[in-house]
Amino acid sequence: MGAKTKSVGEINEKIGDGSVRVVTADRMTEIVRELGAEEAAREVDVVTTGTFGPMCSSGVFLNFGHADPPIKMQRVWLNDVEAYTGVAAVDAYLGATQLSEERGAEYGGGCVVEDLVAGRAVEVKAVGYGTDCYPRKEVETTITLEDLNQAVMLNPRNAFQRHEVGTNSTDRTLYTYMGTLLPNYRNANYCGAGSLSPLCNDPDFETVGVGTRIFLCGATGYVVGAGTQHDPANRFGTLAVSGNLKEMSTEFLRGATFYGYGVSLYVGLGVPIPVLNAEVARKAGVSDAEIETEVVDFGVGRRERPVLRRVSYEELKSGAIEIGIGRGSKGSKGSKGGTEKEVKTSPLSSFFMAKRVAEELKSRIEAGEFLLSVPVERLPTPAESVFKPMKQTEELPLVKDVMLRETPTISERASIADAAKLITESQTTHIPVVSANEKLVGIVTAWDISTAVAKREEGLAEIMTRKVVTTDLEQCLELVIRKLERHNISALPVVDADRRVLGMVTSDEISKLVGKKRKRWQWRLR
Repeated sequence: MGAKTKSVGEINEKIGDGSVRVVTADRMTEIVRELGAEEAAREVDVVTTGTFGPMCSSGVFLNFGHADPPIKMQRVWLNDVEAYTGVAAVDAYLGATQLSEERGAEYGGGCVVEDLVAGRAVEVKAVGYGTDCYPRKEVETTITLEDLNQAVMLNPRNAFQRHEVGTNSTDRTLYTYMGTLLPNYRNANYCGAGSLSPLCNDPDFETVGVGTRIFLCGATGYVVGAGTQHDPANRFGTLAVSGNLKEMSTEFLRGATFYGYGVSLYVGLGVPIPVLNAEVARKAGVSDAEIETEVVDFGVGRRERPVLRRVSYEELKSGAIEIGIGRGSKGSKGSKGGTEKEVKTSPLSSFFMAKRVAEELKSRIEAGEFLLSVPVERLPTPAESVFKPMKQTEELPLVKDVMLRETPTISERASIADAAKLITESQTTHIPVVSANEKLVGIVTAWDISTAVAKREEGLAEIMTRKVVTTDLEQCLELVIRKLERHNISALPVVDADRRVLGMVTSDEISKLVGKKRKRWQWRLR
């Protein structure tokens, strides 16, 4: 005999009389494995989920009340972090990732939100342009959360169904929204709570939708719609959520700084899954081994980064994964070809706090303090959602569009005199140095040669720069400019996968291109 279908109303009656049976999502995995989905649906009424991780697309609406004389805030700062004021006279939206104007990436919107919830005083500075009804032009004051009329958390995108894993193929450290990625695949960072994650337990949005009551940073919150970048076709569903900041706790909410990148907000979010039938029970019994995502190379600064392999959360939580270096295969469970390398994994999310969220939500339901709600509208399904990239009316130029293709090279066995002669004849200031098999091994400049001649040095190998910063044909020019600025150089050799020199990109050529673009824009504005 199959499990009886339940309703949210019937489950709420059980919450009211204290007979409800609630388990956390990780326990549900064990129950479904032991008893099967049918029996699990009879035994369990609610599965509580939880996640606690950096959720950059978060923020708060604040109402400051009117000053005397009143002011229409044109710009406002909280602890030197600017909030958006284009809504009304004394309303503002403070985004979690907005940086401090004085402290930069050391402090930002997420930190201000934590300070407010912690009861700390926050300095407010606002300016306006003055009108007949809002004559004041400046105001400075100090507030706490209790001084605000309303403080509403409204997060456009939280609770990613799953998240990509970040690693780094380059020879330098990268500072990203996936944390610090060490050179040469020395680590891999990931996000999400695996089998505890809310949308992993309801992947088809059968019970979670608009109006679903949730646990949000210690308060009762609600799903207000599909989150931005909601992409259910690729199992990247997201939630837009809201709740009362005044009811939240710093136990489940923390501002965070990512070194070299910026600021975020750690959000504790839990969704109750009503076990309406055996199919809901089966999906809520998902295990870490069944949840997969992609390992992506952040060393490629493009929208479409190379996918090195697919990996399960069970593997990620083990502390290390194998990556095939050289030939990643998009969509493959493992890597095909290349050299296998063991890469240490680290979570940006807290599994301890994710479990803490799920346990707290479970306790509130069992105590009759938290009732379930029926969604008033389902979230968009794969057939109803299309996730599109940005429309760009003008593509950024690539290295291959501006590089000098007829670039002279010189052997590492050449003399200083040979290099001086080549520089004079080619009228260039940078000469790539190559090995016997034509691979790049160094670079020399006109300054290097001049200095070597003055010191009467003879061998080119003694003076060349061996650690050469390079680029490839498909790299965006904007990334090349960043390399030039970071290393304080004026040219980069363009190489292929075997480090054979294809050409050279120089600051002079980039300046010419920028000048042409500036003239074109000036013509358009006439």
